[in-house]
Amino acid sequence: MCMNSAMSIDSEWMPVCHLDDLVAGAGVAVIINGQPVAIFWLPGQQIECYALSHTDPFSGADVLAHGILCEIEGAWSVASPLYKQHFRLDNGVCLEDPQVSVACWPVRLHAGQVEIAGFTSQD
Repeated sequence: MCMNSAMSIDSEWMPVCHLDDLVAGAGVAVIINGQPVAIFWLPGQQIECYALSHTDPFSGADVLAHGILCEIEGAWSVASPLYKQHFRLDNGVCLEDPQVSVACWPVRLHAGQVEIAGFTSQD
């Protein structure tokens, strides 16, 4: 299954890349309507794909797809490669400072394509 828990049945899905473009256990950066997004693929997990903002809110740099994935207290997170804050993949919340979060979007696999919801062609 490749869909995060924030999925909405009524969401419009937009293809962003092929599954072959992803790296197992890591993040890949894509640009969707001018916005940098990090797609993470964790094959074999209950939820295999996540989409977060690629922008680290502490530095303003587009680096989160390059962070290290880790499981903390049963939830997958990415550690920013700059200042090392951890952001939960399922909701974008920073574990070190819960007042800070990054945007996250529903993501799924469909016919070999990675699709994301929450963006429209007008965004």
